[in-house]
Amino acid sequence: MSGVLDARDRSTALHKLAAGPLDVLVIGGGVTGAGAALDAAARGLRVGLVEARDLASGTSSRSSKLIHGGLRYLEQGDFKLVREALRERDLLVTRLAPHLVRPVPFLYPLYRKVVERPYVGAGLVIYDAMEGTKRPVPHHRHLTARGALRRAPALRPERLAGAMVYYDAQVDDARHTLTVARTAAAHGATVLTRATATALLRQGDGARVTGARVRDEESGRSFDVRAGCVVVCAGVWTDLVHSLGGVRPGYEVRMSKGVHLVVPRAAIDAETGVIVRTDKSVLFFIPWGERWIVGTTDTDWTGDRAEPTASSKDVDYILASANRVLAAPLTRADVIGVYAGLRPLVAAAADTPTTKLSREHVVDAPLPGLVSVAGGKFTTYRLMARDVVDAAVADFGRPVPESVTGQLPLLGADGLPAVRAAAQRLAEDYEVPIAAVEHLLTRYGSLVPEVLEPVRRDRSLARPLLAGYQYLRAEVSYAVTHEGALHVEDVLARRIRLLIESPDAGAAAAPEVAAIMGGLLGWSRRRRALEVRQYEEFAAAAAEALQPATELPEPAETVPVPA
Repeated sequence: MSGVLDARDRSTALHKLAAGPLDVLVIGGGVTGAGAALDAAARGLRVGLVEARDLASGTSSRSSKLIHGGLRYLEQGDFKLVREALRERDLLVTRLAPHLVRPVPFLYPLYRKVVERPYVGAGLVIYDAMEGTKRPVPHHRHLTARGALRRAPALRPERLAGAMVYYDAQVDDARHTLTVARTAAAHGATVLTRATATALLRQGDGARVTGARVRDEESGRSFDVRAGCVVVCAGVWTDLVHSLGGVRPGYEVRMSKGVHLVVPRAAIDAETGVIVRTDKSVLFFIPWGERWIVGTTDTDWTGDRAEPTASSKDVDYILASANRVLAAPLTRADVIGVYAGLRPLVAAAADTPTTKLSREHVVDAPLPGLVSVAGGKFTTYRLMARDVVDAAVADFGRPVPESVTGQLPLLGADGLPAVRAAAQRLAEDYEVPIAAVEHLLTRYGSLVPEVLEPVRRDRSLARPLLAGYQYLRAEVSYAVTHEGALHVEDVLARRIRLLIESPDAGAAAAPEVAAIMGGLLGWSRRRRALEVRQYEEFAAAAAEALQPATELPEPAETVPVPA
C-alpha cells in the first residue's frame, strides 16, 4: 500500500479502469472526490477515480487555505454545522494530517467596545465550548488596544478599542487534496488524471447507470469504465456531468468567485492572522510562510469554469478593504500574486424527492447507479465523502462496512514525531540544509526520506529549484514519480506553489522543471519548450488583473462590525 501515483506508469491505471468492473467510479479529483475515493476504498470496495485535468486543479487549490469552524455560521445559529466543522478541524490537526494542518491564531479587532466585546466574546465562548475539553488549540483571549497593537502593529490605532484572539487552522489545500488521493491509492483505489468522463453508460432499458465513457486526454483514446455506482464529485462541473446522461438532479449549482491576493510578509507587520468585517462579508489576513494571503470576494460568476480570473476591480476591492484597517496602506506594487476560485453553491430544484438537503452540502440520487454531492466547504470534505458513499452503497444488496476515515491518518502522518526528531540527521545524511528538511516536513511529513532518497543518486536534486525559495529540485522529481504530475503546470501551480508565491508566478523556474520532468518522462527538446511556453502563458493570464495601474477607490468611512 505505497500510495504511489507514478506519471511514468499511467498505462497500468488505464488498464485497471478499462478492465473493471468497479464497485464505485468517482468523477472529480478535488478534495471531495479524493475523499470519496478514500472513503470507499477504505471500506474494502473496488474504486476508480477520474479527473479531467489535474488533482485539485479547480476550487481545491484556490481556497482561503483555512480549516475552520466558521464564526459566520455560528452567528447565523447553525450550531450543528459549526460543531461538525470544529470536530473535523481538530481531527485533521491531531490525527489525520498533523503534518499538513496547523493551528493559526487570528486577531479580531474591536472598534465599538461597549457593543462588540460582549457580543464577539460570547460568540467565542460558544465556539470554544463546542470544541469540548480535549482541544488541540488554546482558548480565545481578550486583548486591550495596546495588546492588540503589540501583536499586530500594522493596524490603524484610531478607534481601536481592543481585540479578541482565537484559533483556527491552516492547510495547503492542493497538497492536502493530493495527499488524500494518494492515501486512497494506498488503500487500493485507481486514480487517473487527464481523463474526462464524456458520457454516462446505461443498462439496456436505460433505468440504471452502469459506468462512464472516459477519454484519456493525453492520448485521445476513449474507453468504458463499468461500475456498480458512479459518484459525481465535480464541484462547479456537476451540472455538466449530469447532462452527459440527460439526468435532472435534485439541485442546481451556482458559481461564486472568490479572489485572494498574496503579499510579502514584510508588507503587514503582525504576528497573527487578522479577521475584520467588511461592508459585504469578512476579510482575512492569513499567514502563508514568508507571505500573507488577503481575501476574499464573493461575486457571481458565469465565465470559464476551468480558469476563473480575477479582475482589476477585484484587486481594488480587496486592497481598499484591507486599507481601512491598516496603518501603512497596501498598494498594487505590494501584490506578488493573485488567484481566483469558484465556490459551488447549491440551491434545491423543485419537485425532486430524491434529494437530501443540508445547510452545507447536498447528496442526490437521481437514478439507480448514480449519486452526486455538491456544496459544502473544504473543512467538512470528509463528511461529504462519507455521506455520498453511504448513498452510493445503499442499493448494493450486500453489507458494506461503515466509513472508517475518521480513524485513518493520511500519508505522511504515521511516524511523524520520529521523523521530526530525526531532522538534523536527515539533513546530514542527504547533505541538505536543516531549513530545507524542516520545510519538507510541513509538506510531506514522515515521507521526507522518500522525497530525498533520489539525492543519493543525483546530487543536483539537492539544490534549490529557484533562488530565494526553499523548494528543492528533488520535489519536482518526486512530483512525477510519486504524485502523478504530467505537466509543468501541475508542478508549479499545485505540487510547488510558485504560481502564487513568486512575482513572476514561477515562470523563471519553468525551464528547470521542464528539464527534470522531461528526463523522467522522455520528453523531446520540442516538448520541453512547449511545456515552458504553455506555462508562461498560463502564468501571465493568472496575473493579468495586476497589470492595470488603476487608481484605488477611497476607503469607506464605515468601521468593521462583528462577523
